[in-house]
Amino acid sequence: MHTDPSLTPEEIRAMVRPDSVHRRAYADPQIFDLEMQRIYGRQWIYLAHESQLKKPGAFFRTRLAQYEVIVTRHTDDKVYVLHNRCPHRGARICMTDSGTSRLLNCPYHAWSFNPDGTLSTVPHRESYPASFDMTDPKYHMERVPHVETYRGFIFATLNPDPRPLLDQIGPMTDIIDNLIDRAPDGEVEIADSSFSLVYKGNWKLHLENAADIFHPTFVHASSVGAARRTPAGKSKMDQDQVRTMLEANGFGKDQWEGIQLKGLANGHTYMTNFYRKGVVAHQAADPVFDRYKAALVAAHGPDKADAVLAVDRFNNIIYPNLVFNAQHQQMRVTVPLSHDTTIIRVHCFRLKGAPDEMFHRAIRFLSTLASPASMIFSDDVEMLERTQAGLDLDPSPWVDFSRGLDTETAGEGGQISGVASEMPMRNQFKAWAALMAGEAA
Repeated sequence: MHTDPSLTPEEIRAMVRPDSVHRRAYADPQIFDLEMQRIYGRQWIYLAHESQLKKPGAFFRTRLAQYEVIVTRHTDDKVYVLHNRCPHRGARICMTDSGTSRLLNCPYHAWSFNPDGTLSTVPHRESYPASFDMTDPKYHMERVPHVETYRGFIFATLNPDPRPLLDQIGPMTDIIDNLIDRAPDGEVEIADSSFSLVYKGNWKLHLENAADIFHPTFVHASSVGAARRTPAGKSKMDQDQVRTMLEANGFGKDQWEGIQLKGLANGHTYMTNFYRKGVVAHQAADPVFDRYKAALVAAHGPDKADAVLAVDRFNNIIYPNLVFNAQHQQMRVTVPLSHDTTIIRVHCFRLKGAPDEMFHRAIRFLSTLASPASMIFSDDVEMLERTQAGLDLDPSPWVDFSRGLDTETAGEGGQISGVASEMPMRNQFKAWAALMAGEAA
């Protein structure tokens, strides 16, 4: 890494103005390196879900800041996060995204490690000196020391003295709680139907796009037009789910001004939902939803079931790397690779105890909204990559975020705005500047 030691906290804070942000925040590799140290390296970062580690030996490979790590479950049933390198000669050990293995084996010199990172075996033990002690931690895979789980969601941090996980997530625990409460059996699992999508752009662009209610009418005009030209009720396969989802992106003045945006401390944001028609909004006669609600009432009672289903928020951003849509059983994970390359992992949850048809709808929602075949996501990626290309080349230094600046108000726990505001982006950059300057967000 090549961070700029001359960049002072004052210079970082000066990059964020009330109505604009300096383009270096997106286009400068040195700024990205500093983000990996001070945001992705010091904050609690979501890595995996316990349902991906169902039994001892299960593992999931991902990234924590600039490092590749392996999340494992050991025979003691504990979850560990290990740096994906062999302590012998530094080779990457795991090249598979996920799986189950009794041992993690280095392909170079065949050192083998237990799922907790301890050294298990080395070939030709007699060739090592008498002082070679296999129990010495220097011969073990390096562990990330701070790992915490909230209701099955596994977070880790490289910060040697982190604040509590719940202090960082704050009130956004409610959207995780809501996802789990939607399962009649009180448990969710990540389905195998997941995608990893790469775009050539900065990681912050995805979070900004997820909080931007102004762009859909323009960016998604082709799919909106196709949906509007398709007669209602013609799709027996999905009860018009895809058509109504695409049509919902045709925002106008009423939609722009009717959606409320909320910005919370630590960069978290969410909006009220704009999918208000058809089976995804439970606005039509729907025996599938009726069976699901009956199961939820049986589990929670009618009052709590109604309260759980009443939560209707969209693109709940848990800064810096999660986007939740609990009522659609969706989650997106932001994984930065470089200043201009980002992976988005898109997951769908199965609600245990819910009818299988609810899961099938969630898969269809995922495929329509954020998959390689998605007209919506492909439009968004085109815009994110055009934005990055422009920022990399544009000699003008400032990116404008002034829309809605005069409309936001202070509400309970944060800022509230409507009128297609860019308040969520300003809220994210408020946290960004504080973290990058080495302050509390």
